[in-house]
Amino acid sequence: MSLKQSAADAPAGGAAGRAGASRAGAGRRRRRLVGIVVLVSALAVTVIASLAIGSRAISPGTVWDAVFYRYSTGPGVANRDLNEAAIIVQTLRVPRTLLAVLVGASLAVAGALMQGHTRNPIADPGLLGITQGAAFAVVVTVYLGRLDHPLQYVWFAFLGAAIAAVVVFGLSSVGSGVASPLTLVLAGTGVSIFLSAMTSAVALSDQQTLDALRFWNAGAVSGRGYDVIVATAPFLILGLLLAFANGPAINLLNLGDDVAKGLGLNVGLARGFGIVAVTLLAGAGTAACGSIAFLGLMAPHVARFITGPDHRWLLPYSALIGAVLLLTADIIGRVVARPGELEVGIVLALVGAPFFVVLVWWRKAAKL
Repeated sequence: MSLKQSAADAPAGGAAGRAGASRAGAGRRRRRLVGIVVLVSALAVTVIASLAIGSRAISPGTVWDAVFYRYSTGPGVANRDLNEAAIIVQTLRVPRTLLAVLVGASLAVAGALMQGHTRNPIADPGLLGITQGAAFAVVVTVYLGRLDHPLQYVWFAFLGAAIAAVVVFGLSSVGSGVASPLTLVLAGTGVSIFLSAMTSAVALSDQQTLDALRFWNAGAVSGRGYDVIVATAPFLILGLLLAFANGPAINLLNLGDDVAKGLGLNVGLARGFGIVAVTLLAGAGTAACGSIAFLGLMAPHVARFITGPDHRWLLPYSALIGAVLLLTADIIGRVVARPGELEVGIVLALVGAPFFVVLVWWRKAAKL
């Protein structure tokens, strides 16, 4: 082939390559949009199942009527069965379902943010000491104030989580002035171990505090009313909005701090923005439901398998998957221990531990 012919063919080949890349990108976007639709549908199904399944089963048709029925607790009820179903659905199952959706989405997104900012595939909110900070605040307030209801110590739990995050971020920034993935992990691990030891020391000195810590560590969406949702929902929603806005910055940070700076990103501001979002999400979620392990680890990995590493898609996918997983675990807990219940944190731990082992094995096998 002559030099002249090669020059003539080059633009055509380049145009064909760009067209192929464009078609591949369009196909990827379609698959991601279809995945969003599938996940929203799965979430709708699990919400209906959560409202219908329990110690007393309620048919989906009755659930719909019960949600909007004006129930009465007095005598002379016209439709006693529907009235009873409405009391169960509106006072017990609706608040726990709403809380499961909010907290599941928040903890999953917090995990995705942690994995993105630390470039650590096994990171979750506990890595920053946020969960341990909330637990320590709870045991201290129960020990000193003799509190016994989630709404009484939810604010203290959130404050403890926020203080722990600030301490970790401050320690990881000492010296260079900018927190790096490695220093975040090291500072978070140190603070987590210290707070866990302090929590155990306080809890073991008092039986009521130990009982509260046991309930806290189990993680639960049951026993919470609308008051807990009202107290924590603003922080969870704000955290989700900040997280989604932080997605493009995480994509640049994953190229390396030097490359991100060269592309005009303020690395310190972007990472601080992410830490604030993680603190709001994990702090308020843990304050509302207690310690729920593995959700922040599992959901982002499932989402990454579908979306790839683009956090603009990974974060919304993680939110939907986290909500579906937490609701599903709550439903399973009601079914397997009927007429009692198995706490959602226990169910997730039973599922999450094997998932973690499979994840480690799969990553090792992928390197062979």
